[in-house]
Amino acid sequence: MFDDYFSYLAKKDKGLVLKLEQAKIVDKPEEFLKKVFVSSFFAAFTIALLAFVFVKMFSAPFYYIVVVFLLSFFMFIPFFKSQPDVIIKKKSREIEKELLFATRFLMIEIQSGVSLFDAMINISKNYENIGREFSEIVNAVNLGTSLEDAIETATEKTPSNGFRKVLWQILNSLKTGADIADSLSAVIEQITREQMIEVKEYGRKLNPLAMFYMIMAVILPSIGITMAVLLSSFLSLPLDLNVLLIIAGFLFFMQFMFYNMIRSMRPAVDL
Repeated sequence: MFDDYFSYLAKKDKGLVLKLEQAKIVDKPEEFLKKVFVSSFFAAFTIALLAFVFVKMFSAPFYYIVVVFLLSFFMFIPFFKSQPDVIIKKKSREIEKELLFATRFLMIEIQSGVSLFDAMINISKNYENIGREFSEIVNAVNLGTSLEDAIETATEKTPSNGFRKVLWQILNSLKTGADIADSLSAVIEQITREQMIEVKEYGRKLNPLAMFYMIMAVILPSIGITMAVLLSSFLSLPLDLNVLLIIAGFLFFMQFMFYNMIRSMRPAVDL
């Protein structure tokens, strides 16, 4: 019964198969959805146990536990289901960091007289992240797949849009008989322009964020604590160590959030 239900959900989510392939998750779509529901159930059950403790402490109605469980369960489902998207985004950023240098390496190898297949083998040995993508192409060819079919499959499964452009250029050159080095040179120029635009946009976004950080995390806390100390001495307000620790914890949390925000906005460019 439940297997049929998960199979039905998997068929409705048509993009799930591609996401699992791009994230390198070996589970079938119905198996992945089953794990999502099981993980959500146990996570919601844990939250419900905590709610039970509070209900006992404050003598609240017991139906609060059911409400908390159901809300938590339906909130955790999209959280666990988004796991492939998180992995895809991370893999894409890792590939994009090496993309420009690996493509230049590939172009130089081909211009030096190295075959395309051997150049891909060299990239798989010299680059950690993008090398895994080329390694899959090499393994597929070694197992009997034609080079064109292996590249086309990798084009569909790669999480990186930039790497997909490179593979499309190589594939088109193989099909039309054009010079691969010239095609790679054109795509290198395009990737370089795109990365320069990303860096400039990042710089424009960083300036107001830095100003906001200086005001909210440096200036206001310094002035606020100074004023609080003065007011506590004049008005005999309690300002003990616990209050200062709470303020310090809040400032640490704010700075941690700023750090993660700036880190997530940073373009996937390895300069």
